[in-house]
Amino acid sequence: MVKKKRIRLIAEMARKVRVYRELKNRPRESEKYALDYDTMTRPHTRKTLPVLAWQDVRRESRLFSLLSGLRMFGVGHLFTRKSWLTEHPEAPSYWQVTKVKVDYTAENMDHGRAWGVLTYKGKQESEAKEIDKVMYHDWRLVPKHEEEQFKLYNPVPEPPIRYVSYPPLLRAMLLAQRQKDELGSAAEEPTLPLKRDVLLSKEYFRSQEKKRERQEGTAV
Repeated sequence: MVKKKRIRLIAEMARKVRVYRELKNRPRESEKYALDYDTMTRPHTRKTLPVLAWQDVRRESRLFSLLSGLRMFGVGHLFTRKSWLTEHPEAPSYWQVTKVKVDYTAENMDHGRAWGVLTYKGKQESEAKEIDKVMYHDWRLVPKHEEEQFKLYNPVPEPPIRYVSYPPLLRAMLLAQRQKDELGSAAEEPTLPLKRDVLLSKEYFRSQEKKRERQEGTAV
């Protein structure tokens, strides 16, 4: 007979109280990302910004510093970043804001979260998602009368994929394997494409591992 687990009501209530207090006492974004522009330090963490970022911090704006001065907090407007304009000026990259959740406890209501549709290097994503790096001091507003011109983009056709031969030993192994699979018939010359079709991220390797486990099955 399995012994029934005893529920400790007082201990469970104490745990919920601790979790609630942690959530209540955690710093808001307006406190966490507050910046002293005289010393270039964040009062919450007492960390100093890198010296190379001081010039942009004094000249450029954060995203919510721009949103707080617009009607409806900038919903529908286009915003780009200085780093995008300098790194790839040939293709437009911008966010179109669709939703804003403002932290009304901030002094100038210049903190919060925002969502939008990202267009990066002329390619627009299908779904809206949360805008990241809103605290960076390199956001710029695209004026309404310049939006259509800013979004103009003529994509350059991609060059054809080039192929190279495999190293001799690997080529011989591939030819032998192909001849074995094709029962002795003439195998096609193996070539290696000079193009990476996938982004080698952690999610890619996790999906490959799960796919391999499904093919191999569970060990008995």
